[in-house]
Amino acid sequence: MKKALWLLGVLLVSAIVILATVDFNRFGKDTVYVQISDVASVKETKLDSGEMIKRYWYKLPAYNENGNLTEVEFSAAKELRKNAYLMLYIKDGNEVTSYDEVQLTDIPQKAKEKLEG
Repeated sequence: MKKALWLLGVLLVSAIVILATVDFNRFGKDTVYVQISDVASVKETKLDSGEMIKRYWYKLPAYNENGNLTEVEFSAAKELRKNAYLMLYIKDGNEVTSYDEVQLTDIPQKAKEKLEG
């Protein structure tokens, strides 16, 4: 009985650690690369508290590691740095779930050629 409770405790702690550390917005997603240009639009939302929240929307061409084009639209809580390169995590073809800024040297060659082209 004690072994079963101990094993259950270990499994529970392991599950909590996994859930706390794995970013499911990135796990198992495809990646594409973009270069930030101008903001497509800024949308302001007024909260019940009266605070105004801004979302910056971007609509850009994105390229996968093979250089294939995908049009993506995504938002950010802050204005992204112009000319920055991003690796976008996408699902269902073009739904952006997360992003990371990357250096041009980190981008696969075929995608880099399309972005520079």
